[in-house]
Amino acid sequence: MPQPPRPYALSIAGFDPSAGAGLLADVKTLEASGVYGLGVCTALTVQNDVAFERVDWVPAGVIRDQIRILLARFRVDFIKIGLVESLPELLELVSWLQGQNPRLQIVWDPVLQATAGYEFHRETDRELVQALCAKMALITPNRLEMQRLWPHESADTAAALVSAFCPVLLKGGHAEGTHATDLLLAGGERHEFSAPRLPQGEKHGSGCVLSAAVLAGLANGQNLVEACRAGKAYTTAFLASNDTRLGYHSI
Repeated sequence: MPQPPRPYALSIAGFDPSAGAGLLADVKTLEASGVYGLGVCTALTVQNDVAFERVDWVPAGVIRDQIRILLARFRVDFIKIGLVESLPELLELVSWLQGQNPRLQIVWDPVLQATAGYEFHRETDRELVQALCAKMALITPNRLEMQRLWPHESADTAAALVSAFCPVLLKGGHAEGTHATDLLLAGGERHEFSAPRLPQGEKHGSGCVLSAAVLAGLANGQNLVEACRAGKAYTTAFLASNDTRLGYHSI
């Protein structure tokens, strides 16, 4: 029996050979969430779930060519962006994307450092971050990334300040306590999504999975609060799926 048509969503992200993070993790999450996942590669990495050796960046023109041929064929209104070579390049890319489709809703997962410790972006500029966030439907930093994006502030203060430019889902996986609580700041309102912290819950790529799951919710017609709540539930199941660092995706 044929299934009903699925919405399309696009991940623009790096390639992780372990498939735990980046482009492959995003597409697996989208597919498991009832969305057809398209993918554009921004970087080829040499890594597994515990070690990161190097990254080879895909040229900006090649990234745009990958996107262009997809947009010529498929209606894509929802995009997630992960690993990119530079934030100025990201701003150019997002401006170009919105020129292709003004309806686009873009979720930015600001990947600033690999789980194994490799740093992609050492410094950020507040004016550039503000210009980027003004174009986003949502950003999904963890607490360390939030402080890197908006230096000299606590993660909570930085998230509150940046939420004046776009909604912020501040991930709570790196915080202390028995529960992992994600905080959505949007439209002057606060929404918390909490789940018990799992003893075996540390997974490679969990941040990628959360942002992709939120994107899937938006593509499936949920509002932002519903999509973040569903994304948290999906990620909790992913974290609980086994005792290794590579989680399983279930349909």
